[in-house]
Amino acid sequence: MKFGIYPGGRAGAVCSYPPDPTAIRALVDDLAGGQPFVVREYVHFFGDDTPPDVVASLGADHDLAHLTMPDEWYVEGGRELDLVVSYLPQTADIPGWLAFLDTVIDRYGHLARCLQVTLEPNFPIPLIDGSAPGVLQALTLGVPHARAALDRRCRQDVRVGFSVAEPAEWLGGDDAFWAYLSALPRRDFADHVDYVGLGLYPDAFSPVAPRGRPGDVASLTGHALDHLRNHSLPRASIPPGVPIHVVENGSPSGAPRTEQGQCDSLSDMLGVILARREALNITQYEMFSLRDADSGSDQPTGTLGIVTDTYRPKPALASYRDVVHGAGRSPADGRR
Repeated sequence: MKFGIYPGGRAGAVCSYPPDPTAIRALVDDLAGGQPFVVREYVHFFGDDTPPDVVASLGADHDLAHLTMPDEWYVEGGRELDLVVSYLPQTADIPGWLAFLDTVIDRYGHLARCLQVTLEPNFPIPLIDGSAPGVLQALTLGVPHARAALDRRCRQDVRVGFSVAEPAEWLGGDDAFWAYLSALPRRDFADHVDYVGLGLYPDAFSPVAPRGRPGDVASLTGHALDHLRNHSLPRASIPPGVPIHVVENGSPSGAPRTEQGQCDSLSDMLGVILARREALNITQYEMFSLRDADSGSDQPTGTLGIVTDTYRPKPALASYRDVVHGAGRSPADGRR
């Protein structure tokens, strides 16, 4: 399994400070330990009707100029860029979206190893793609379009996929999303999908059971993985041979939570993921995120980092580093 992380310090519209490239270099090198390591980044399509202040609030006004780090960093030291192209127009614009995919591939295709087309299109909340008009067409036309565009540029090595949020019970379920995919001929969509990403935050936005009881983060993680592989993906004609990437997994540390509680939660989730990686064909894991968006925030999105917004390490940093380096026992410590 490959491991990785999002290195920026932004979660949606929450961001306290600009990134510190020197600190990011040191921390990512420490986590990677000389092994291949995936770095996740995001660019956004807004169309022509999105107010500039919305674009700026997401830090997206310079997406095509640069990512968090200089271009060359993403292909040095065994790093592999996982680039998300998010679809967020206020009115549907599929021609503009497909043209934007071409632009992104021209700009960053030579750096990328994975290209994710849309961000959680099954998840209809503000500032996430599932809320954008035309998102289902953006996904199902965008994946084969991106594949063809990469192939024309002789980048068959770049894998193309999409991500969803699980478990399905969140926000009342996502049956309509999977029903839409199930109605498509396999040759039109599923055959072009190289992987499916999972965004997983079971204890970030709603209460969970205490550790070790039914309904805790470990059992919710297992449910999300099993539901995606054994229920949702078959509906979309996506076979078991197409791997799952856990593309975002996070847990907050802000009050009333604690930094040690965050570490325990991430360790329990990672333990389940590692235990089921072979049975469910999970080949990649990326933590969200390296740095807090705002360590003083009372919002869960503010404290998802494994270091603070000033780059002070939290306990989860050492715990994740041990997993990546293969040191010690699995984080589930045999309990599950």
